[in-house]
Amino acid sequence: MAHVLEFKLPDLGEGLTEAEIVRWLVEVGDVVAIDQPVVEVETAKAMVEVPCPYGGVVTARFGEEGSELPVGAPLLTVAVGATDASSAAPGDDGAAAEEPSSGSGSGSGNVLVGYGTGAPAARRRRIRPERNTASAAPAASAAPAASAAPAVVSAPSRPAPVAVAVGEVNGRQGPVAVVSPLVRRLARQHEIDLRQLTGSGPDGLILRADVDSAIRRAGEAVTEVEARTASEPVVAETSSVHAGTAAPATAERIPLRGVRGAVADKLSRSRSEIPDATCWVDADATELMAARAAMNAASGPSGGPKVSVLALLARICTAALARYPELNSTVDTAAREIVRLPGVHLGFAAQTERGLVVPVVRDAHTRNAESIGAEIARLTELARTGKLSPAQLTGGTFTLNNYGVFGVDGSTPIINHPEAAMLGVGRIMPKPWVHHGELAVRQVVQLSLTFDHRVCDGGTAGGFLRYVADCVEQPAVLLRTL
Repeated sequence: MAHVLEFKLPDLGEGLTEAEIVRWLVEVGDVVAIDQPVVEVETAKAMVEVPCPYGGVVTARFGEEGSELPVGAPLLTVAVGATDASSAAPGDDGAAAEEPSSGSGSGSGNVLVGYGTGAPAARRRRIRPERNTASAAPAASAAPAASAAPAVVSAPSRPAPVAVAVGEVNGRQGPVAVVSPLVRRLARQHEIDLRQLTGSGPDGLILRADVDSAIRRAGEAVTEVEARTASEPVVAETSSVHAGTAAPATAERIPLRGVRGAVADKLSRSRSEIPDATCWVDADATELMAARAAMNAASGPSGGPKVSVLALLARICTAALARYPELNSTVDTAAREIVRLPGVHLGFAAQTERGLVVPVVRDAHTRNAESIGAEIARLTELARTGKLSPAQLTGGTFTLNNYGVFGVDGSTPIINHPEAAMLGVGRIMPKPWVHHGELAVRQVVQLSLTFDHRVCDGGTAGGFLRYVADCVEQPAVLLRTL
């Protein structure tokens, strides 16, 4: 006897209360195994594949791609015990749907906070390919009463189940073949109908290049219409709009949600709660660049990853924080206490297609420059692919922001709440500089420190920044303090 179990959006951890559906990984009618990822969601911190703890047949999905659901809202329903031959709808070839190897009919209970168990996704099979739309209620009515999945229970508080469109797309049956959520988002932003595109990827997969081409064609069509309109004679009309007055353009409204919304909330809170101040200094980075070149040359052509400038600056920061621990702290406003933290968890700002994120290098004070550099490289790659976990984006105690990669010299960073300080680094570029009493061209960088004035005064902040500048100008200073 089949029975329907409802799977709700689980607690994704780190205080997150909602998530946006990016991409469904299963369709109504698919057979799913226990702990198989069924939907990809985007939280304010990361992209997450959510596994289902039940095995069976998907009877309904709740929420369209691009919509937001609160934690605890229904995601989908699964008919447990409906994957054998007796549950096949009339018109099937009579073959039983594949039974999940982990066994359907029971739940694993292993839906981790924000993540699955890491089990590989089971092979799925559509059991009703002849229908134009897949939904729960028709499937239930077509099957024998003793084994069919009951109709989906609906309530006024739930979103309506999503009907999965199945039709002729790019010369084949099935849903639109788009894997990348970025491609879907790009198409939505430019109002491109993916079902009108022919994918150039394997098996008709729609790639970003296909969407870009559609955007260009749409732009060319608009330009052609505008040119034709401009060449046509103007016909005088009686209108309530005065002649020569253009119709007002519609303002674009972009929801502040996901990563963008989380960044907006954190920056607003930082500015409203933290009395920040900024000091800055120019430093001669010529010797630092020479030291980096020597380190990378010593490792040889196959000696492993090269040490980056950011890794060296991160190592300098950990040494400076050991001398000025006031800046590795936070303020407990309720207790009116400054909490000095025992270890340095160093965040670094990374710009991605999803927006600005700050991955955290754990226990940076215990690492050398090579170790920090390797961890920065690993976290940066995860950030670019949207695979950072919430834990990798939280818990920082100090942030390093290298905005020099954007070709700018200086900035006044906003503190990453609830931290007490952030070091900003501009671009390193040749400039005139007085070196040993003579004018010379040197590699110069501007360093800026924004700090919480509650945790220290200007003397401490200036001492920290001056120590960082000294290490940049004379890397041997750092070696003497190790």
